[in-house]
Amino acid sequence: MAAEARALLSVERNLDESFAKAVECIHNCHGRLIITGMGKSGHVARKIAATLTSTGTRAIFLHAAEALHGDLGIIAPEDVVMALSYSGETDEVVRVAEYVAANHNTLIAMTGCTTSRLAQHAAIVLDTHIEDDGTILDIVPTASTTTQIAMGDAIAMALMQINNFKADDFARVHPGGYIEKRIKESLNK
Repeated sequence: MAAEARALLSVERNLDESFAKAVECIHNCHGRLIITGMGKSGHVARKIAATLTSTGTRAIFLHAAEALHGDLGIIAPEDVVMALSYSGETDEVVRVAEYVAANHNTLIAMTGCTTSRLAQHAAIVLDTHIEDDGTILDIVPTASTTTQIAMGDAIAMALMQINNFKADDFARVHPGGYIEKRIKESLNK
């Protein structure tokens, strides 16, 4: 946990104008934000898409491998694509990025390597570089995926603020379960 905490602080210290550009780009998007990744970064991409969707931003997850077998057709001209790959060298993700660049969609890369092939195709690069993942072998994605989740959550919170997304908006897209009950209770106070 200490390694993950250090990683989060490191990424926070390295935030720059790219974060604001990414938020602005997503906010001004006339289509959807399509988020892609492979492996653990793919799981994080799916989580980020779900968070954004539930907080007022039209987002959808696109599995990078499935994209290469016909699902690239989901990307419309007005869409923005965010691609997650810590190394920036994951072949499937890079191939999606090549398509996105050739298709003239805006690509936001979230990567730990700002000189990677993925980053080279991106209009905006979100740097999630960390010193180590804090694991015994230093190859298991732990702190690196934590930083990706935090970056996605920060984007969602910034967009909520810009879009003036309120509790009743959240309640509207959460019509069941514990969250709805909590929101209704807080709105009735």
